[in-house]
Amino acid sequence: MHAIVELQGALVGALNADAELVALIGAGAVFDAPPKGRSGAYIVVARHDALARDGDSAPGHEHRVLLHVWHGEASRKAVLAVAERVVAVALGGFSAAGLAVTHRQHVRTDTAIEGGQARAAVTLRFFSEAG
Repeated sequence: MHAIVELQGALVGALNADAELVALIGAGAVFDAPPKGRSGAYIVVARHDALARDGDSAPGHEHRVLLHVWHGEASRKAVLAVAERVVAVALGGFSAAGLAVTHRQHVRTDTAIEGGQARAAVTLRFFSEAG
């Protein structure tokens, strides 16, 4: 399985399983692809790029993941509360079968109000090696 699929599946699973995040946005509200016709609070993997790297004789990948966090209200405060929890889960100890995640970093969070909803764009960076 490709490293993108393994890491992204583990991240989406960890986000969907986090009780604090579920309390903020509801159950089953994290998606690999934008859901059609969905409104309200949800999170989607908007982009996931992987660059091959071999820094210590162990082949691996640098992952750049962009998550769009949507909140049903035009509240920057509310969407940032969700984004903060997303970052906490992403930087926590979730594991990906077949991968060793050797680096986790929150790169940036940008916010916007669009169409009466608040959106936070959360950029994360991971390094992985075959586990």
